[in-house]
Amino acid sequence: MTERAERNGLQVDRRLVEFVESRALPGTGVKAEAFWAGLAELVNDFGPQNRALLDRRGEMQEKIDAWHIANRDRPHDHEAYKAFLAEIGYLLPEGGDFEIETQNVDPEIASVPGPQLVVPITNARYVLNAANARWGSLYDAFYGTDAMGSPAPLGGYDRGRGARVVARARVFLDEAFALTGTSHADARRYHVQDGQLLVDDVPLAQPEKFAGYRGNPKAPAAVLLRNNGLHVELVFDRAHAIGARDQAGLADVRLESAVSAIMDCEDSVACVDGEDKVQAYDNWLGLMKGDLEAKLDKGGKTITRRLSPDLEFTAPDGSAGTLKGRALLWVRNVGHLMTNPAVLDEQGDEAFEGLLDALITTMVAMHDLQRDGGNSTKGSVYVVKPKMHGPEEVAFADRIFDKVEEILGLPRHTVKIGIMDEERRTSVNLKECIRAAKHRVAFINTGFLDRTGDEIHTSMEAGPFSRKDFIKRKGWIGAYENLNVDIGLECGLSGKAQIGKGMWAMPDQMAAMLEQKIEHPKAGANCAWVPSPTAATLHALHYHKIDVFAVQEKLKAGGRRAHVDGLLDIPLATFRKWTPGQIAREVENNAQGILGYVVRWIDQGVGCSKVPDINDVGLMEDRATCRISAQALANWLHHGVVSEAEVIAALQKMAAVVDRQNADDPAYTPMAPGFDGLAFKAASDLVLKGRQQPSGYTEPVLHARRLELKAAS
Repeated sequence: MTERAERNGLQVDRRLVEFVESRALPGTGVKAEAFWAGLAELVNDFGPQNRALLDRRGEMQEKIDAWHIANRDRPHDHEAYKAFLAEIGYLLPEGGDFEIETQNVDPEIASVPGPQLVVPITNARYVLNAANARWGSLYDAFYGTDAMGSPAPLGGYDRGRGARVVARARVFLDEAFALTGTSHADARRYHVQDGQLLVDDVPLAQPEKFAGYRGNPKAPAAVLLRNNGLHVELVFDRAHAIGARDQAGLADVRLESAVSAIMDCEDSVACVDGEDKVQAYDNWLGLMKGDLEAKLDKGGKTITRRLSPDLEFTAPDGSAGTLKGRALLWVRNVGHLMTNPAVLDEQGDEAFEGLLDALITTMVAMHDLQRDGGNSTKGSVYVVKPKMHGPEEVAFADRIFDKVEEILGLPRHTVKIGIMDEERRTSVNLKECIRAAKHRVAFINTGFLDRTGDEIHTSMEAGPFSRKDFIKRKGWIGAYENLNVDIGLECGLSGKAQIGKGMWAMPDQMAAMLEQKIEHPKAGANCAWVPSPTAATLHALHYHKIDVFAVQEKLKAGGRRAHVDGLLDIPLATFRKWTPGQIAREVENNAQGILGYVVRWIDQGVGCSKVPDINDVGLMEDRATCRISAQALANWLHHGVVSEAEVIAALQKMAAVVDRQNADDPAYTPMAPGFDGLAFKAASDLVLKGRQQPSGYTEPVLHARRLELKAAS
């Protein structure tokens, strides 16, 4: 039984009360009485508005379902469908041109393109790794991955591979920081003379790319270079194992990598009650105060990991300079859907979790606003708000943060928000969504996974969908990706906000990432998601090759490349002449992915992890990936492509596969042969009850089963 304390008519988990009153509020200037009174207003006044918006979602879905059922035996009439969506208020008229009016945005968001990490906020070690991923070793990234075409060697240091790494890094330096008439590969000495960098007495072809140095100008300990807004640090140390064998003494090439990072309270965590929420909020507090620590064992020793300090250097004109040592941090709140038992309202019902997140994460960020050298140098708080359906819900989020600022005594529009364009009703009304929060918007992004899950659920009654790999090849996905950038540029986000792209989901396949993910900056995205600090360092190479702001200017001049009609092209299976083997493989692939993710979520409270797929390839999985797999199977089940018996058989078969893949985990509880554990039941519910889940989300099932397990233990 959860112990609770009464605060302004709310029944609050005592662990949350203790966190707020003893650890989070002191130092903010906000009195406990004012905080709890404000939370009570949010819960009691905004809660009914929240519920009404969710009811509106359900009403629209019922009408869309009915339309598809009524028209199922006729050829699809695109114009009639579009007119119907407009009639029910799903598709809204697009208003006149405007530009966002967001002020006080940090340069990492407004003017410095680069990789973006997303990390579960409940894991302090991951959080620190992500925050410190602002700088990464290019040598380590090349040596320790398959980025150069072969996997990292086992055992001790391979000098041959090390030499290839150094040579490859020199190629990058020649590409980004060319020398006049020579190459970095031939360099023997880097020094500074009269404010200019000389390499063997040869200047850079573009001298303005020299940003500073550390140490003695005649023999610097480090040289700073800058290209397309991103910095590179050349580290010199002849006593270092690498530097000692380098003719110039170059020991490492460090890249400014994860320029920003999202600390995630949503899809990548498993926060189902007050205990879990306190863990999330406490790590955010450590980041905002700058004192977060994590202890880990490495090589038989205990290491304490902390936030990296800033980099101090001498500018070319001789003045002292500082560069951020950490990524600019966003915090991702939950969406409008979920409630949480951490707080009960006056009727004893769970409060909407998004309201708790909005007030508490902003209050915690006040610690950062009151210190120098922290996260924001502009006095802003950055909140990603996911899973919003259309402009009305974005406007609601805007009002929530108006109220939060009022409660906390913050200037209006201190909180900047990120709109995740991953729900269909937002995609088709994106311009109006941005308009609804035009004073706050500092981020929009696309993502195939959640967007596809919502696509399937919204059009569930339209017919069987294509297999997942084929959905990616349909015309709607290109229209979605292009229109997001086009509208972002039309609304003035360039130079003021981030236009982002989705995750690279295969953390072990860096060669493939280097080949493919350059398409994101080429598409005009000034940030894109990566699964690890190492991936951030490698992805940073793309931003040195591509001047994103030049791409954006060209795109703006060309006008829209896509239109709403393309987004409304439902990716249904056209021929449906699948063989039994093709059907079985698709079903088993989805079943395996669901089980591999859900078993860790339910049994261990792990919300995001690298899960081996059916071919034992590690994929980053979170609730978005689970949503698409569950909805894909629910769709095929609903339309008779597979039977319930076949789905259950596939789940049982894949449960044994997932058990084998996790055999080395001492904390793992096998699902087979009984198939009676809560994890297996949750995975089954996601498919068998998939049509009934609100917007196809996985959270209601996962939260219920995780709470059941916690109660039992």
